Amino acid sequence: MPDFTLDDTVRDTLIAAARDAATRAHAPYSNFGVGAALLLTDGSIVTGANFENASYGLSLCAETVALATANSAGRLADVVAVGVIGGAIRDGAVTGDTPVGPCGRCRQVINEAAQIGGRDIVVWCGSATGAQVDRHMLSELLPHAFGPADLGISTPPR
Repeated sequence: MPDFTLDDTVRDTLIAAARDAATRAHAPYSNFGVGAALLLTDGSIVTGANFENASYGLSLCAETVALATANSAGRLADVVAVGVIGGAIRDGAVTGDTPVGPCGRCRQVINEAAQIGGRDIVVWCGSATGAQVDRHMLSELLPHAFGPADLGISTPPR
């Protein structure tokens, strides 16, 4: 179990990291930048930004990029919390006052980390430039999720 509390300071740190990540979004088609930040059990943070492709179906969401990065470091089971922000890209900046949450696909991918890690992950949804941040548990965002446990897998395959 982590030796920190998932308090406002941690929330603000994750949202700031997600906002920073969003500045590196590659979103020339939607002009909608998204940044995600994962908090791991040791307090480290992994980030990701959305990465669009001219073949739209090949685009990657920020949360998926961050989770794949954590996984490639052998840390998928260590995800404790997620911060995500998004907004329209205007004059090179990601803007918007409305909190953005993970899409359905990302909720499913976050669930993979949650089940493998044996915890319900906190998901903070923030706006690109506003102060509002909504707190959810993954189980609220994706009730009755299908995941590794449904396949009889409780630890990551190696």
